[in-house]
Amino acid sequence: MSQIDQILNKALSGERLTLEDGVVLFESDEIEKIGQAANKKMLQFHPDPITTFVIGRNINYTNFCDVYCKFCAFYRPPGHEEGYVLPNEVIFQKIQETLDVGGTEILMQGGVNPDLPFEYYLNLLKEIKQRFDIHMHSLSTVEIRKMKEMSGLPYEEVLKQLHEAGLDSLPGAGAEMLIDRIRNKVSRLKGSWREWMDIHQAAHKVGMNTTATMVIGFGETFEERVLHMLRVREAQDECIHNKWNSAGFLAYITWTFQPENTNYKQEKATPEDYLKTLAISRLMIDNIPNFQASWVTLGAEIGKKSLEYGCNDFGSTMMEENVVSAAGTTHKVNIETILRLIREAGKIPAQRNTAYETLKVFNEGSSIDKDFIMQN
Repeated sequence: MSQIDQILNKALSGERLTLEDGVVLFESDEIEKIGQAANKKMLQFHPDPITTFVIGRNINYTNFCDVYCKFCAFYRPPGHEEGYVLPNEVIFQKIQETLDVGGTEILMQGGVNPDLPFEYYLNLLKEIKQRFDIHMHSLSTVEIRKMKEMSGLPYEEVLKQLHEAGLDSLPGAGAEMLIDRIRNKVSRLKGSWREWMDIHQAAHKVGMNTTATMVIGFGETFEERVLHMLRVREAQDECIHNKWNSAGFLAYITWTFQPENTNYKQEKATPEDYLKTLAISRLMIDNIPNFQASWVTLGAEIGKKSLEYGCNDFGSTMMEENVVSAAGTTHKVNIETILRLIREAGKIPAQRNTAYETLKVFNEGSSIDKDFIMQN
């Protein structure tokens, strides 16, 4: 039996892979074999032939930012003539439009705006919840860090107040690579990997679920990619062991860095590199049930392919997306296309909420399917 087969059998039998195992998999060119193992691992969590998606909208409430990440083409420095803060009424209108098409999730994020006090976020969340019944899967760790600085409160208290005001869960934005060598190169002012993790663990302690992400293509080594995965796995272990009042990381998402229109020039990660990284992460991270496809950066066809490499979820419809598209990558997918792509992958599509609870299953050709598409 080859070394690759031994490692894959180890993962599928429930034994944990080591950093060394992960590096060996990355050095292998047997991408399809690794993908098949990742798919089997996914089936251990999700034996039914269903692929889920969520109807959600990105709302970028401000593009003013004082973090100046090299890889970001979206932000504008404070005072810039192209900078903005959306009026609350515009945000409310966008949320209503989301609800009107059956949406259940708002991913509200922005630049790190030094002119917005902590109370701005508390008041905005309270006003949203007074008006709408929708899940706020919003804000990033670097925005939370700015609130800590502005308020003088510890992370746990900041997140407790945000949660009480209406923040339901925290997305994985800002992780990039949980490797300080890479973070110092591409986003020096975002803080250390440990700080990113401390914020997510504080969210877990106050009862919020979160997601974890990784962005590849910054010039990181295979070992650094695997170390990122292990740090997420260890944090999830800690949440489970301590029985914190949440499920910890509900999902894991791999993205590819989009170098166009940014100040960080790097060769673009290939679809093959993405699929291999996705499959290895499914095998390495054995305690997070859901893995999302990354069609925003790589397009719908690769998103479909990822359903054979460990993904059980197609992510969000993303009615609006400004950050990735500012870097020159725009892949728009509507609900009808998502249903088609999931079916072409041999799966049954189902709409979920942010907690990965199934809301609606779309059996092909059913009247509910047709009605839903006509309405949306």
